Amino acid sequence: MDTTATIIFIIAAFALGFLVITQRNNIPASLRRGIAIVAIVFIAFAFFLIVYSLTTMGS
Repeated sequence: MDTTATIIFIIAAFALGFLVITQRNNIPASLRRGIAIVAIVFIAFAFFLIVYSLTTMGS
């Protein structure tokens, strides 16, 4: 199984979360909550992909 796309998504999700945390003062107030929710969903899905790849590693 090619895991390149999964690894790229995981890196991008954590990068988005990092940017939201570090640049929270520069994000307009009307977009701040929506971007934070999207980042949380992406990071949660990235954790799911990490756990899923670890559980199916031997198969």
